[in-house]
Amino acid sequence: MNLVIFLLIKTLDIYLWLLIASVVMSWLVAFDVLNMRNKWVYKGCNLVSRAVNPPMLYLRKIIPPLGNIDFTPMIVMFGIYLIQGFLYGLMR
Repeated sequence: MNLVIFLLIKTLDIYLWLLIASVVMSWLVAFDVLNMRNKWVYKGCNLVSRAVNPPMLYLRKIIPPLGNIDFTPMIVMFGIYLIQGFLYGLMR
């Protein structure tokens, strides 16, 4: 049972890092540091975006952006930390 919980925690860790990468890439694209016309940049951004967006799209229906600031990544990160804390408690 501890192995399954450990794997869930590590999967959430990977998802958390993908979420952080998605946020950073969106900033770099917005400030024109990354050129989306480059094929490899587009594929990388698209891959990370497709991995991260399903729960964020659901939350964006509930919580709209406030003044061009999207709070859904922070809410998803907070949720991941809560779930990981719960899972760490189950492991003890």
